[in-house]
Amino acid sequence: MSSDDKLLEIISNETKSSINSMDIVTPSIYTSIFSKFATRYNTDLTDENKLTDKMLDKKISLMSNIQNENLQNATKLSQHTSNAISAIKEKDDTLLQQVLQETEALRLEIEKLKENMYKDELTAVYNRKWLNDTYLKDTSNELNTSGVLAIIDLNYFKIINDTFGHVVGDKVLIFIANQLRSTKEPILRYGGDEFIILFSNSISPAGATDQLNKIRENLLHKHLKLKELSFRTSFSFGVCNFLAGDSLANIIEIADKNMYQDKLQIKQRITGIDIE
Repeated sequence: MSSDDKLLEIISNETKSSINSMDIVTPSIYTSIFSKFATRYNTDLTDENKLTDKMLDKKISLMSNIQNENLQNATKLSQHTSNAISAIKEKDDTLLQQVLQETEALRLEIEKLKENMYKDELTAVYNRKWLNDTYLKDTSNELNTSGVLAIIDLNYFKIINDTFGHVVGDKVLIFIANQLRSTKEPILRYGGDEFIILFSNSISPAGATDQLNKIRENLLHKHLKLKELSFRTSFSFGVCNFLAGDSLANIIEIADKNMYQDKLQIKQRITGIDIE
């Protein structure tokens, strides 16, 4: 992904995050919010058609590749099934063993394809598609299980990008994602600098809060080094328990509100990125 593509992704995710709590979003409202974030990142949108065509070409190419791989896998599976039927009818153990080996190889290919579809390209944690396909009932917005959702938002991330550049910002996102992995729970990148952790129903909101507090306190005692300089990074978070049948949008909204309350408190302790 080029630096321009990454920047557009950041702007798009921040726009989505901003309109998430709105009941009604008209095209003009979306355009206004998107333009505001584009201006913040000094992005030129004058050649919007060219940018749009480029993104569409990339998405179409990706979908085409996925479709081709799915077609190839379906063809292989059909052939393996035919071979298996023949092997069973003819009691051919050698052919049946061959089918088993080929089917296992195909299963691994399909798992790899699913993994690529569900992973965030930058941080290698899950993406929104994984969340929707794994935690939602069919095509609805209702959760299919219970647990605790935590939303995590980096503090002063814009200062990091403005001071050190987006390449360093990307490295910080990867670093934070790796720190969050210590929870041993599913993590996804929800927006530009936002993550979500889905804790199982065996963990209470208080337990999830304790885990995230420990990770954050550990971060606050670390300085990330960049050549002759170093800086500190941290995050704010909010948690909310959920039950099967709850609206994902409502749960995220509650967790988001809790996160902003946490952000107000943590920013009284941490007033910047503490460059040294």
